[in-house]
Amino acid sequence: MKAKWIIAGAGVLVVAGAMPWVVGYVTEQQWQQVTHELNQSQPFLKMQTEEYRRGFFGSELAGALRVLNPENGETHLIAYRANVTHGITGSFIDFKPVGGWAPEGADWFQERPRLTLETRLWGTAALELEAPAIAIDNPERGETLRTSGGVARLEVSDTGSRAETLVVWPQISLTGPDMSIRVNDFRVEQSMTHLDGDVWTGSMEASVASLALASPDAPAATIEGLRALSSTEARDDGQRLDSRLSVEAETVRFEGEAWGPHKLVFALENLDVSSWSRLTASMAELQGMVQSPDAGGREAFERQMAAMGEVNTAMRDLVAAGFSAGLPELTLNTPEGKVSGSLMLSHPELNQARKAEMLMVMQGLTGTMDLSVPLALAENYPAVRLQLAPLIKQGLLVPEGERLILAATLNDLVIQVNGQEIPLPPLF
Repeated sequence: MKAKWIIAGAGVLVVAGAMPWVVGYVTEQQWQQVTHELNQSQPFLKMQTEEYRRGFFGSELAGALRVLNPENGETHLIAYRANVTHGITGSFIDFKPVGGWAPEGADWFQERPRLTLETRLWGTAALELEAPAIAIDNPERGETLRTSGGVARLEVSDTGSRAETLVVWPQISLTGPDMSIRVNDFRVEQSMTHLDGDVWTGSMEASVASLALASPDAPAATIEGLRALSSTEARDDGQRLDSRLSVEAETVRFEGEAWGPHKLVFALENLDVSSWSRLTASMAELQGMVQSPDAGGREAFERQMAAMGEVNTAMRDLVAAGFSAGLPELTLNTPEGKVSGSLMLSHPELNQARKAEMLMVMQGLTGTMDLSVPLALAENYPAVRLQLAPLIKQGLLVPEGERLILAATLNDLVIQVNGQEIPLPPLF
């Protein structure tokens, strides 16, 4: 009996001793797969692996991250090296930029930042950035950036179908000649689950304890208790999608006064998941083509036209499947009273026969809009009065007691605003 236990124990030791090699092999395969999927999913970040030397208890890899600036098409190359440690159930990867975390001669960090990736054999990975306090000065532009230490973490599980994000940064301040911004207690938590194509469901909560804005040409303003909440849910067995985003602020302080709360809600309802996925994918593809180095050639132009055709087709399919979108709630509390309003657009679901007869997206759109503004707000603030005066003159805002009211509907390419009819041109 004792011999059997000795043999079993020896077998366990052999397996345990071989596991680092197995983990190293799996880690290399996972790395290749992840970088390939990252490069295929979007055009802005490209991971290049130039060297991967795998050993028994550890590996070394080198490569570069190519970052595309969508505004001007310029690319920035960041070379990196990483040490990989193989364990029994996973690997630990420690990344370091080849040129250092700051330009030569600059003293940006009190300590060295740390960027790591922890992987597990069963498909879980956690990417974490631990950043110390940062101090960056740009004398040429008169700008400074100061931050406390912070943490950003992304954990992916279920072979990439689930993701959890956490970002915590206690203090961030940016000072320039025209504006100074100070952020306290910035925090983001997000949970996502892959649904189809580029479509994910889940929830997100972002919050800022206070956001202070200061300018030499204007009084200081502070927003307190700023919070954004979003949720995206699938229904009808994953065929339809509802999404909602709300932005709230407890208090706004300006020129010695404080008022609030404020709230803005944006909603997408009853979206067809398949059409939405094709629309987002085709738009990303089109954007990538526009930013590519050969975007000006004839072949590139033909590809862009084909991609634009895919965008139009996906848009028509999305609209024909029926949807609702808009701002169901707008609330701003001011010293003169509450500003409230809403805007919703919708399109009915069409059968195949009606879809074939569909000439324009706008043709079947219906909608409602309402806005209520305190009359005193226009009377007491010249800047507000300047913005509202044309609407009042044209009858789009009409006095009703102590308030200015807008009530509008959209149907058959005609907007009715406070009894006036405004035909819309067929734009799309």
